[in-house]
Amino acid sequence: MRTAVVTGASRGIGAAIAEGFADVGYNVVINYNQSPAPAFSLADRLSASGAAVLLCKADVSVQAEVEAMLSAAAEKFGGADILVNNAGIAEQALFSDISEAMWDRMFDVNIKSMFLCTKAFLPFMLSRKYGRIINISSMWGICGASMEVHYSASKAAVTGFTKALAKETGPSGVTVNCIAPGLVATDMNKDIDESTLNGLITQTPLNRIGTPEDIANLALFLASEKSGFITGQIISADGGFL
Repeated sequence: MRTAVVTGASRGIGAAIAEGFADVGYNVVINYNQSPAPAFSLADRLSASGAAVLLCKADVSVQAEVEAMLSAAAEKFGGADILVNNAGIAEQALFSDISEAMWDRMFDVNIKSMFLCTKAFLPFMLSRKYGRIINISSMWGICGASMEVHYSASKAAVTGFTKALAKETGPSGVTVNCIAPGLVATDMNKDIDESTLNGLITQTPLNRIGTPEDIANLALFLASEKSGFITGQIISADGGFL
């Protein structure tokens, strides 16, 4: 049985991905940091359905905490076959108002965490000559968003990381791909005002915002054997917005 590690899995896209993997029989490592209640609720629900679940509290931008999560996953499941680097934050601010601390926090959570988790779990995949790494970026990492320069820059870095790492790990049977979601109905976007939301929907050819399950379905495909000849790709799941 294969094992999937999903970072930032307590809510939204991460929770939907974790649930999707559990539904098709994967062991699932559910990582959370600041949202224990929904993480425990998700773990309880999946366990009750018969899934093998490991709940791991870790700030994935801190190396020691990532290493502790790695040790727990290795002890319970023997390592990991799938890594979904989903943990991330967003923030709106004029560029002139972005402080060094805001910039550093954005890159720590959105980029450093991906580096640390991949560095930790990749050796398991290389030793087995098999693995799937799926990084979650954003459409704003492709086209940029006004008042989100630090967020857009961090998500653009995810795409560069993906393309470069795929070239290194391909010969060892490890694929590395990236999902760039459009506007998705999650807590991260709950404060968008109605006028802005309607404007974004109007610009989306499918005329709706996405759901966490839309992104989870794509992650499940990229983790499956059906995607074995796909690597180094940035796949937009944005309803045609771009």
